[in-house]
Amino acid sequence: QVQLAESGGGLVQAGGSLRLSCAASGRTFSSYGMGWFRQAPGKEREFVAAINRSGEGTMYADSVKGRFTISRDNAQNAVYLRMTSLKPEDTAVYYCAATRLPPIPTPNTYNYWGQGTQVTVSS
Repeated sequence: QVQLAESGGGLVQAGGSLRLSCAASGRTFSSYGMGWFRQAPGKEREFVAAINRSGEGTMYADSVKGRFTISRDNAQNAVYLRMTSLKPEDTAVYYCAATRLPPIPTPNTYNYWGQGTQVTVSS
């Protein structure tokens, strides 16, 4: 069992930056691939970024590539999403998720989800 808690969301102007954190409970954090997803009002949840168990493998949605960076610290049981050059279309609730499988962009392959943190980018 893994419990996830996101933090770091907020209101930022376009072009600004934020760093989201996801704290995980449990002693087996390093056994899970991790992902970040987001959901805007009226839209489906979409993949943002993922990182494998060791942290050496990452993948990104095309819409955030070059602007967002995912990382993890297995000693701290945490995963991060550094977001730069934010755009109004990045506005959404951001969720972190854990999977026992190699992480891929498909939400239903993830076993555990956090409650989400709101990111709002003003123009």
